[in-house]
Amino acid sequence: MRAVILTGGDCFPDRLSADERPVRGDLVIAADAGLRVANALGVTPQILLGDFDSLGDPEGLGLPSSVEILRVPAEKDDTDTQLAASVALSRGADSILFVGGFGGRLDHALANLALLEDLARRRVPAQMVNGAARARFLPSGSVTIPRDPRFRFLSVFPADRSAAGVTLEGCKYPLLNATVRRRSAGFTTSNEITQPFARVCVRSGGIWIVEWEG
Repeated sequence: MRAVILTGGDCFPDRLSADERPVRGDLVIAADAGLRVANALGVTPQILLGDFDSLGDPEGLGLPSSVEILRVPAEKDDTDTQLAASVALSRGADSILFVGGFGGRLDHALANLALLEDLARRRVPAQMVNGAARARFLPSGSVTIPRDPRFRFLSVFPADRSAAGVTLEGCKYPLLNATVRRRSAGFTTSNEITQPFARVCVRSGGIWIVEWEG
């Protein structure tokens, strides 16, 4: 089962592809201000979770009784989005799509990227999208990415001090078995997919892969 977690940050509903929207059979969770994303998409979540510091008291929002409200403390160790991911996994999700997550607070965006890494290292496929950007984490191995007319740029960033065995094929600036250092990540910023598909590989160290509209 796929979980779709709607979270805070910028979202451009008219730019989301069909597979980036909730469909029947998905577990849909809104994390606090992610309810605004749900409203923009015309979606009613099954679960609304948060401390509601952004959204306010959910009882006054006229939500259907079918929406399960999970209140969490404002003082906690995880963000609402991280807690939503934990709930999704506990309810049987085997992949997660985050909608939102970029823009707004930089600290939350960084926490969201860390969450993508955590899920990937636990072998849970996950992506984060908002219509203008898409991000995922690749701990090792390879992924094939189709060229998408919405996104001009493709960038990769190491999670560790360096990532080894980085290969980029089907791109304007190809790489072959390169070592990419985090402190000079500009080297792998703003590439472009020039073929119908790009192939991104990493042997060790792990990389975030970010597509951006440009």
